[in-house]
Amino acid sequence: MIAYFSMEIALEAGMPTYSGGLGVLAGDTIRSAADMQLPMVCVTLLHRKGYFSQRLGDDGEQLEEPVTWAVENYLEEMEERTSVTIAGRTVGVRAWKYEVTGCANYKIPVLLLDTDLEENAAWDRKLTHYLYGGDSKYRLCQEVVLGIGGVRMLRILGYDKIARYHMNEGHASLLTLELLNDRLTDSGKQSVTVDDCNYVRELCIFTTHTPVPAGHDHFPMELVEEILGGHRDFFDRTDIFCIDLVNRILESESGQSFYPERNILAPGVALNMTYLGLNLSHYINGVAKKHGEVARHMFGGYSIDSITNGIHIATWASQHFQELFDYYIPGWKEDNFSLRYAISIPEDQIWDTHMIAKKELISRVSQQTLIDLDPEILTIGFARRATAYKRADLLFDDIPRLKMIVSDVGKLQIIYAGKAHPRDSVGKGLIRRLFELKKLFKSHIEIVYLEGYDMALGKLMTSGVDIWLNTPEPPLEASGTSGMKAAVNGVPSLSILDGWWCEGCIEGITGWSIGDPTQGRENTIARSEDAVSLYDKLENHVIPMYYDNRSAFIDVMRHAIALNGSFFNTQRMLQQYVQKAYFL
Repeated sequence: MIAYFSMEIALEAGMPTYSGGLGVLAGDTIRSAADMQLPMVCVTLLHRKGYFSQRLGDDGEQLEEPVTWAVENYLEEMEERTSVTIAGRTVGVRAWKYEVTGCANYKIPVLLLDTDLEENAAWDRKLTHYLYGGDSKYRLCQEVVLGIGGVRMLRILGYDKIARYHMNEGHASLLTLELLNDRLTDSGKQSVTVDDCNYVRELCIFTTHTPVPAGHDHFPMELVEEILGGHRDFFDRTDIFCIDLVNRILESESGQSFYPERNILAPGVALNMTYLGLNLSHYINGVAKKHGEVARHMFGGYSIDSITNGIHIATWASQHFQELFDYYIPGWKEDNFSLRYAISIPEDQIWDTHMIAKKELISRVSQQTLIDLDPEILTIGFARRATAYKRADLLFDDIPRLKMIVSDVGKLQIIYAGKAHPRDSVGKGLIRRLFELKKLFKSHIEIVYLEGYDMALGKLMTSGVDIWLNTPEPPLEASGTSGMKAAVNGVPSLSILDGWWCEGCIEGITGWSIGDPTQGRENTIARSEDAVSLYDKLENHVIPMYYDNRSAFIDVMRHAIALNGSFFNTQRMLQQYVQKAYFL
């Protein structure tokens, strides 16, 4: 059995247990595992208050509010209890169960850990309330609950035949320490050896998801000592992890510490959770071929493979396209590769189905913003986390040229969505900038920004727009999956060649590329060149094809489904995990 650990998992739109791509990928992975009847149990945190509920003012000012949801309406409370030790205190942990059911009625349990128990101190009760909330201390305590508490909960519930522990990013890396502690307890050994580390390594798999430094948690050693320490004696069997354990692991490996420092106990040094996971995993992967290359440069000395992300097609294909697939490609849910036969679906069927989804999205826009979009106008969609490297405003770098394109070549309308992290002032500023542009372009381009981006809105947008726009600063897009969701709905991408699009783009066949893939990180020249490339593609290819050669545009739509949809899915992705990591 595989134990899959993730700080966030998107299970239902009504359960705010996710913030974005990492959680959505986790949910899609579990759904495909259930379809494939893969033995798996999943562990995450409950997040009673969610990430946050987004409200946008008239000027685009983002307001954050806690999310309220009825836990009991979705989850079953488990009777069993376990505990972790945090800063010398015993913190009780319970689990709530959610079952993901596959297409053959196979069920996979998801355990959501919760510290909101009467016996816990007031501060400890809130540890599992907020996803990515609080300060570093709060975050580290959450990771103790997820990694250490998760392994203990599995043990209490009788999951004693775990073949592999899959860490979906570094948030769960502390599970490796719990496995080491189990090893020493069972063997009665008095010290950590290379054999012990190798034993744990064989059990663990680590997936890294981002080249962005903020995506890799690191904690000051003083804080680690406070939370995991308390007793310097590693052989004290009071459930308290002291820093000696971390030091011994590293010393038994190579005599070196986490990059770039060589002594993790030195003043000012931080414990990097990614490196903890890397040190104690037998298989490590990035989430696209390009990202694998980037990760190997970031983490020198580690063998890092790549398995390109995917999506759960039955979750993200609109109901209308699902019905179309049922008619022309029976069995597509069980065999996602069969979507290659979408190439033979009649043009009018593809277009009519797309227009149904487009009108549904336009209706949602009208209800939420009182803006009436025109279903006949080429509609561009952009929805993802609002942060600087995503460059949501790249389309507006040359305002005179954009106005000229719209005036001379063809009309556009643009739908945005996405949340900025509460502490990301730059991301919040991007949202305000887009609201300013709405007013500036009012007589040229209709721009709307939909608040409250979640799974439901994401599905509506990726199925209802005509073109999916993605403009990240390369090479910071590890994979990206929103374009995959668009593709399975016949929506081609216009995207920077980064992440999955390096593999998915066949120019003019499955969509269009932006910029020079050999460029490095953002600078003024690179951004300017990307903007010029974006305008060139719109002016000379995308807009003329949409308005003047509809048959050719629909052919691109069909190829997006047949080539991208049939490959960039979690069914194929999980088959690769099985072959490369899970049961070897």
